[in-house]
Amino acid sequence: MNFLENPPPIFLIPVLVAAIVASDNIEDSVLPNLDKPTSRSKRRRFSPIKIANQIPKSRRREIEKALEDVSGSPKQWSRSSGPTNHSFLRKRIKPGSIRNLQYDLLDVEIGESWPVPVTVLHGSRPGPVVTLLGAVHGDELVGPLALTYLCGQNFMGPEKILDPSTLAGTLRIIPIVNLPGYRRRVRYFPDGRDLNRAFPGNPDSNTTSRVADRLWKLIINNSDYVVDFHTAAKGRTNLPQIRANLAHPGSNKIGRAFGIETILDTEGPRGSLRRVANANDIACITYEGGGSDEADPESVQVSIFGIINLLRSLRMIPGYPSKPRFRILASGSVWIRSDQGGLLDVLAPAGSFVEKGEIVATVTDPEIPGEDHDILSPERGLLISTATHPFVNSGSPIGHLLPVKRGVSTLKASLDDDDCLIISGLDGDPPWRDDDDVEDIAVFGEWSGGSPDAEWGDVEDDS
Repeated sequence: MNFLENPPPIFLIPVLVAAIVASDNIEDSVLPNLDKPTSRSKRRRFSPIKIANQIPKSRRREIEKALEDVSGSPKQWSRSSGPTNHSFLRKRIKPGSIRNLQYDLLDVEIGESWPVPVTVLHGSRPGPVVTLLGAVHGDELVGPLALTYLCGQNFMGPEKILDPSTLAGTLRIIPIVNLPGYRRRVRYFPDGRDLNRAFPGNPDSNTTSRVADRLWKLIINNSDYVVDFHTAAKGRTNLPQIRANLAHPGSNKIGRAFGIETILDTEGPRGSLRRVANANDIACITYEGGGSDEADPESVQVSIFGIINLLRSLRMIPGYPSKPRFRILASGSVWIRSDQGGLLDVLAPAGSFVEKGEIVATVTDPEIPGEDHDILSPERGLLISTATHPFVNSGSPIGHLLPVKRGVSTLKASLDDDDCLIISGLDGDPPWRDDDDVEDIAVFGEWSGGSPDAEWGDVEDDS
């Protein structure tokens, strides 16, 4: 079944993914029809690609050193030490058990403390502590959906894929971090600040900074690995991708282990969870997929697939991790902009592979009926993000493109009939591969403005 052409209802995602990850007999998926369609469908896609931007030599040396520095299990959770209780929020959680707790974002005696649910799965065997976070930005819903499904009966419990009796280590899941923002359907905390710019926080400062301080001290600081789930900000959508500092050994390891194709090499903005965690030698990556205020089933399914793949790669749960045929290690991009103002109609959604000179969108003006202007791609490559807001001005970005000059045939082998990338895990569980068998395709570039999202302008994003 091709989920890209016939997306399943959201409520079936847990069942489908469970079937995928539980399968022991994995067959190679059938490649899609490579004949070019006469016209491009306007269906929105969030399918990623598997390519790699050419990393500058100095940066490449840092990344290679990071791969050399990835060592074995830390002594504090060596499996030879035997099972122990997990201490969390002043609770002792026994090996082989699941606990549902509440964590207060603020420590107050009166007023709103914003208690958020936390599920802790503590394995019967020693292992790392993995923390999964959703909705650090309150209007980004892919993470909350994926993590809520993961805590459900289809995935968690005896004889399920997340079985505490067979788990090594500890899994901590917080589907909604920014509870007040989630309830108000906004990105920010009630004081108007961005939590993901406030780390490590300050207990004597503003509200958002106090929340960041408690989150850092009680949850992040005692984690070995952290995955922070996000979507694009308002007005755009992202194909599923990982953002990681590839020069940080642990982050490099889990970024690759997630098992999807697109990895953007960035340190993260100042005050972001990922950047501060890495500075304290905590492995942390960001997952991006879909857009805000959207419950995109493809991005949710990729999230769940990636989590299971990560846990298998860390040997926390049984099974072999899947790896894509090829992988993006992107250090740069180019932007597609409108030269006219009016209403935007995107023809090539996120995940599309486009040729140089191809029409990717049109702009019309209702005040001048019959007048329209085409927006052309400046390079051949893959669209990793596209605008969804219909109003544009001259100079407005409408697409974020990874230019591709090498490995084109490899990339095209994974295109669907609409020239969109079929993301690993959406069209059946890909086979196990040795990391040396994963092809990296080189592309030159840099991040305009210093981060992947800087040119969008309305929100200082990059998660």
